[in-house]
Amino acid sequence: MGGSLAVGALGGPSPSPGAEGPSGAATVPPSPSPSPSPTPEPVEFTLVAGGDILTHAPVVRSAGGPQDPDFTPLLAGIDAWVQGADLALCHLEVPVAPRGTEPSGYPLFGAPPGLVRDLAEQGWDGCSTASNHSVDRGYDGVRATIRRLTDAGMGFAGTARSADQQDAPQRYVLAREDREITVAHLAATYGLNGLSMPADAPWAVELIDADRLVEQARRARQDGADVVLVSLHAGVEYTEELTDQQKDVVRRLARSREVDLVIGHHAHVPQRIDRVGKGPDGEGMWVAYGLGNLLSNQSAACCDARTSNGVLLSATFAQEAPGEPTRVSSLGWTGTTVDIGGGHEVVAIADALDDAGAPTLSVAELEAREERVRDAVRDGAPELREPPEATGPPPRVLSRGD
Repeated sequence: MGGSLAVGALGGPSPSPGAEGPSGAATVPPSPSPSPSPTPEPVEFTLVAGGDILTHAPVVRSAGGPQDPDFTPLLAGIDAWVQGADLALCHLEVPVAPRGTEPSGYPLFGAPPGLVRDLAEQGWDGCSTASNHSVDRGYDGVRATIRRLTDAGMGFAGTARSADQQDAPQRYVLAREDREITVAHLAATYGLNGLSMPADAPWAVELIDADRLVEQARRARQDGADVVLVSLHAGVEYTEELTDQQKDVVRRLARSREVDLVIGHHAHVPQRIDRVGKGPDGEGMWVAYGLGNLLSNQSAACCDARTSNGVLLSATFAQEAPGEPTRVSSLGWTGTTVDIGGGHEVVAIADALDDAGAPTLSVAELEAREERVRDAVRDGAPELREPPEATGPPPRVLSRGD
């Protein structure tokens, strides 16, 4: 018969596409199965954090003097590291001098306002501002610092202009592929060098309270933070040895499983990098106990040879798919140093060695300084000799309110 007919559900021939069915209505061929959705690509970003920024009077003179200094030439040696970061956080240890007052150095600091402008132009997205020098210029200095950072489009953590602002972490939002990753930043200091908290502004500076930090981190997670960072200004100056406070607070933050990374400051010398406790993923929370000095006038001449050194901490965070946790996927460090004789120029030691020296620092001296950093951070994380490369647009810096 030239071929058989397929048998339909009622025993008769199956209608051909477009033919009328038993009711007289035209039948529609089945739709093809939808293609499977593509597997979401992992996204990542890299955070770079730097050591203490201290505007001693000689540093300001190298920048051109207190009236209209330009810190850009002093900082240019780390441009590639800051600008290659997706999120760059500095530690502004000193307040900005209030309007109508002159900048000042040690012991009661007041940085020239132009410092903040130059930090923003270099590519820093925000700073931790809680330190033992936070109220060197009183509450006016706290407000001046916040105003300058805000006007420059930068975030700040650790100081505040109101109780509501104190309770709000600094948030940064990074757009990557079809999703947004929110980073919450908290900061606190061990004390204020014996100065009093402003009587009319008890919220001005966050003091270290482990229970409060854990609660702030927990609320930040509940409010949508994918990553929580805590900056701690603690320890003893000029020593790599950790204090009981440093170890205890870090342990409690790790035990909470709410904090991804702790960034330490204050000792003015590099301290060790480690992984502690369980952390958010059960494999330990990363901590850099002390990043040393990024920019200062300290050296063996006044303090300790290691105060010439700092650490740029680079942590890469990865999120495998939308809605999944964002975790530290790799972490490393790069040694920095200040070439005081060269006009307080900050250099990444690896870069300077590639260039066969710095203006007044020989290769041998650079190698000795790098070895001091290596000995201090120990072997908890690898040394990095190449700057990161940005993976997307700069972060949005969210307001902490007034």
